Amino acid sequence: MRKPFLLMAVVWAIGFGMGNAFWYLASPMWTDRVVSEQIVSADRFSELKAGQFKDANSSHRGKGTATINQSGNGELIVSLTDFEVTNGPDLKVYAVENSEIKNADSVLQSRYVSLGVLKGNIGNQNYRLPADVGFEVGSIVIWCEQFSVLFSAATMKSI
Repeated sequence: MRKPFLLMAVVWAIGFGMGNAFWYLASPMWTDRVVSEQIVSADRFSELKAGQFKDANSSHRGKGTATINQSGNGELIVSLTDFEVTNGPDLKVYAVENSEIKNADSVLQSRYVSLGVLKGNIGNQNYRLPADVGFEVGSIVIWCEQFSVLFSAATMKSI
């Protein structure tokens, strides 16, 4: 009588664990996180660079504009406007030195700094760019840190 109960408990625990793993990995594919932050104003910040997000591939798509803005006191803010990207697990915003991002290797072989967790896969949002980055930002990248996957990149050009 004990063996069937133990077997049933083990099967249930494995199924529960696999179901949770599936939900964690797959749910971002059908759920969106929408944000709507106030984008920095032109009277307080000047635009230094801008670029358009492009699809990384047919599964990882992105669109919108990335802009690097600077305040009078030198504060740097990266603004994402009219932004939309395929959702996924553990998405981060990276500032990358390389301006020719073609695939994940072109990110990994370049210097980069994380600006933080992507606040939402849809909508306007801002990220602080550290003043001591140590390189000129060539691209703003949406990156899945957990699996080292490129979701979208914007090549930054001086304005």
